[in-house]
Amino acid sequence: MELRHLEYFVAVAEARNFTRASEQLHVVQSGVSATVKALEQELGTPLFERTSKRVDLTDAGAALLPEARATLDAARAAVDAVDEVRGGLRGTLRIGTMTSVGLVDLPALLGHFHQLYPEVTIRLAVDPSGSRGLVRALIVGTLDLALVSLPGPTPPGVLLSPLTSAPLVLVVPADHPLAVRKSVPIAELAGERFVDFPVGYGNRAVVDRAFGAASLQRHVVLEVTDIGTGADFVRHGLGVAILPQFVVPDAPALRSLTITGADLLWPMAVATSSTRRPSAATRVMLRLFEGHVA
Repeated sequence: MELRHLEYFVAVAEARNFTRASEQLHVVQSGVSATVKALEQELGTPLFERTSKRVDLTDAGAALLPEARATLDAARAAVDAVDEVRGGLRGTLRIGTMTSVGLVDLPALLGHFHQLYPEVTIRLAVDPSGSRGLVRALIVGTLDLALVSLPGPTPPGVLLSPLTSAPLVLVVPADHPLAVRKSVPIAELAGERFVDFPVGYGNRAVVDRAFGAASLQRHVVLEVTDIGTGADFVRHGLGVAILPQFVVPDAPALRSLTITGADLLWPMAVATSSTRRPSAATRVMLRLFEGHVA
């Protein structure tokens, strides 16, 4: 058994598709299929159940997956140790991010990292289920670190390094009855129609917790997945929204109000796995994040 066998197996397991796995590996599909078949023959059992539409892990494959990831992580750590002695970093750094990270200048940070370590390939990923999905990816090993918003207790298997936070404000159309005010108690918002984000997004969790603490019901009429577009839906009359101020454009059609009587602070942190040793590139990136908060 070679590391290549495990690498190809993990790629197929994560993609649930041989074609997508071969594209990610930059290897022809026949080569991926042959390598996985050789691994199955060596282990004496099928690792995947193949259908015309998708590929699923067998029980044996599910048992092998965490061990394969751990073996690949250990091999990468060994290479990192040598590279550090030689004064250079190589490999791939997999970073998860939210759809809008205005509190951190991510392009500037990644540009600085690339100047220092041009041999490291950076892969960015977002998850449609927000911070919750990014945490799952960290735990299973498909990400090395992630920018997340996780109000409340830290999930098991994750380490959080707090970066910064931002207050959330109420955004209403200019013709809304509340638009003439500068602030509003949270108790007055129970009857509003809200544009919000799916459960799993950090800002949604902050708002849900605040309304729950005030024993208030909230009516969400529209869920969107891009925090940067939330104010656009408000401007077109679909409801009001509670957003970080940095995503609210300075537009005549919108007004922003402070909400009183509620804890509406949106936290941002860098998350890593607590069960796997971070790679050298991950450790460097964590240090860079400390000085790149916008």
